[in-house]
Amino acid sequence: MTDTKTVDLDWNNLGFEYMDLPYRYRAYWKDGEWHKAGLVEDSSITINEGSPIVHYGQGCFEGMKAYRCKDGSVNLFRPDQNAARMQRSCQRLLMPEVPTEMFVDALKQVVRANQAYIPPYGTGGTLYLRPYMIGVGENIGVHPATEYIFSVFAMPVGNYFKGGLTPTNFLAADYDRAAHKGTGQSKVGGNYAASLLPGDIAHKRGFSDCIYLDPIEHKKIEEVGSANFFGITRDGKFVTPKSPSILPSVTKYSLLYLAEHNLGMETEETDVYIDQLDNLAEAGACGTAAVISPIGGFQVGDEFHVFYSETEVGPVTKKLYDELTGIQFGDRPAPEGWIVKVPLD
Repeated sequence: MTDTKTVDLDWNNLGFEYMDLPYRYRAYWKDGEWHKAGLVEDSSITINEGSPIVHYGQGCFEGMKAYRCKDGSVNLFRPDQNAARMQRSCQRLLMPEVPTEMFVDALKQVVRANQAYIPPYGTGGTLYLRPYMIGVGENIGVHPATEYIFSVFAMPVGNYFKGGLTPTNFLAADYDRAAHKGTGQSKVGGNYAASLLPGDIAHKRGFSDCIYLDPIEHKKIEEVGSANFFGITRDGKFVTPKSPSILPSVTKYSLLYLAEHNLGMETEETDVYIDQLDNLAEAGACGTAAVISPIGGFQVGDEFHVFYSETEVGPVTKKLYDELTGIQFGDRPAPEGWIVKVPLD
């Protein structure tokens, strides 16, 4: 079940679009245990019309990537952290947890089986991996499903935001992404469904996406579309919002570590007030899909605030990007346990 031939794609111009690759991993939960775990070729799934995922949104997912290194090997970046976050999402929605070993093994199987679709080193492309779990079965009452499907599929991708490491502008949303005691810290579909309308408003006004403010006072930055926010203060500190409704990004916590240990910066998770944006010399969005996307300007009501530049990447943001991607693609030494190699043929 492994195709080692490289497919013919325009590797340098990949977007972020679904592609039906030959293989995906699938497992079924029933009667208290996982069944039929392994690779399948069918990209379609059949579920009962009463499935809780359809009516009540009982489902969660993850996002991560596989990276082709210069020597041809393939890296996974901190997959244990994605496994842990998915387990927390499952706990929040009363779903069975996928053990870390099973989660990482599923990723390795999918990457190995679809290795022909891993973008070559130097193109900037990666193989995006989407693990997900949904509640299924004959059920219509508002209670957890008795059966579940866990699956992982993949697709080659380029930059999530057009232009890659180029500053783009964002709009403050008039809508809330999630409540403080809701599901904001979990990677569940409802959070993203709620973002479609404000995101569409931002796009129609010419912005890359919207920035969500805290749901209580609308005075503090929380998230940037589906990514986390970070800023570099004028005195050189790496800051990022702290809130119970923010999804804990693996990329953000990796940047916090790298800023402190590799760049010698002071770091802090703290409140980031929109009336104190002048304190920030640089700003950006970060996440698995976005990696790092510099924020050029931020529209808040009638005010438009420019951080470092609308056209140039800030120097600290560039250093963090180079440090992070250098580790992911195997060009720079990684902290212990951050890189997991995928065995290939």
